[in-house]
Amino acid sequence: MPSVAVKLYSVFFKFMLKHRLQNRIQIDDTINGSQHFGVTSRPNEESIAASNPLFTDGVATKDLHVDPGTSVSIRIFLPETCLGSHESDLKSKSRIRVPGSDSNQGLLRRNSYGNQTHVQKNGFNHRRSSLGSVADDLGLKSENGVYRGYSPVTGKNCRKLPVMLQFHGGGFVSGSNDSTANDLFCRRIAKLCDVIVLAVGYRLAPEDRYPAAFEDGLKVLHWLAKQVNLAECSKSVGSRRGGGTDLKKSDTYGHIADAFGASLVEPWLAAHGDPSRCVLLGVSCGGNIADYVARKAVEAGKLLDPVKVVAQVLMYPFFIGSVPTHSEIKLANSYFYDKTLCTLAWKLFLPDGEFDLDHPASNPLTPGRGPPLKRMPPTLTVIAEHDWMRDRAIAYSEELRKVNVDAPVLEYKDAVHEFATLDMLLKTPQAQACAEDIAIWVKKYISLRGHEFSY
Repeated sequence: MPSVAVKLYSVFFKFMLKHRLQNRIQIDDTINGSQHFGVTSRPNEESIAASNPLFTDGVATKDLHVDPGTSVSIRIFLPETCLGSHESDLKSKSRIRVPGSDSNQGLLRRNSYGNQTHVQKNGFNHRRSSLGSVADDLGLKSENGVYRGYSPVTGKNCRKLPVMLQFHGGGFVSGSNDSTANDLFCRRIAKLCDVIVLAVGYRLAPEDRYPAAFEDGLKVLHWLAKQVNLAECSKSVGSRRGGGTDLKKSDTYGHIADAFGASLVEPWLAAHGDPSRCVLLGVSCGGNIADYVARKAVEAGKLLDPVKVVAQVLMYPFFIGSVPTHSEIKLANSYFYDKTLCTLAWKLFLPDGEFDLDHPASNPLTPGRGPPLKRMPPTLTVIAEHDWMRDRAIAYSEELRKVNVDAPVLEYKDAVHEFATLDMLLKTPQAQACAEDIAIWVKKYISLRGHEFSY
């Protein structure tokens, strides 16, 4: 059973959540029938972590708005390992992995929970000064030490990392991508998975109802694809100038190319992002958004090139349906997010007159919800023992496995909804173990061919 502290905090949390939802209902009444322009302004209901472009704890961050017409934003989490050379990284992985040896595989799994991280950290600290000098030689740092990242000429040799889109929780009506809890969680995932994390700040209900949050998630995926193309354009222009091509007769063209390409390129992604290894990770209601984005990516196919969604992680997804499952009956009044409060959140999120617990946004097994499940990417589902939504997440995973999709379920005993992402629980051993388990599974799909992560 959860600890006494968790139970007491759950009572306080549910009281505050009910108060927030009631405030949202009042907000909904004031904006009902009025024109809304897609910009949500909210008072700070939780502590906010400022972005930090320095690698103070192994991860640098920055904030960007990806759509000037709405409040859609992202926070980029760039791990310091991006400064290492690609070749040395592959050599270190090959030294760790010994295929075909059960004893070594067991050692590697054990190391993934402690020793391996410690060794890598010590080794990186030992090389910190040399990596910093490499970045300085390439002109990748400014005078105050802030990491710039991209240069059309020198940036092409930087180490490429997979990209992970992360969607926070909050029942579609609260939460943010720059909250202290979400910031700490994304930093942990970026370091353990060795990926660039893009935490998406989507629009919230009831100011922006369905499908606003879902479309925002897809918008960021398309923005990522556009970034790659812009980086390629500016890189080609930079290489032409670096090669001595006479552009005096086409200065106008050069200015246009710079304005269209280099000035719009996000330097960290241009230097280090590998969108062909893209992972989606959704927390609670963010899991619903991630699953929607994955489905749309499958339907788009090559239209999203070079972005390719290779896997998704659904952490205690916010699924519900009209026919109650066993856990929805037994755990209806469970910790933190009970069924009554979640149903109210769905009423605030779904459009007026369209409230239905079997809506495609809420029930993943609604008939006619495309595309066919067999086309979905590998899907890891994380569930908690004391979460009333657990059975529906399990059922979705089972349907994926029936059509031969790799869709394992990780269940954590004595755990509650958001046990690995809630501010109070982030530093618990169970939350740390969950992040490490996610990293182990994700690395099967983001490791470069020939250097797959073994466990």
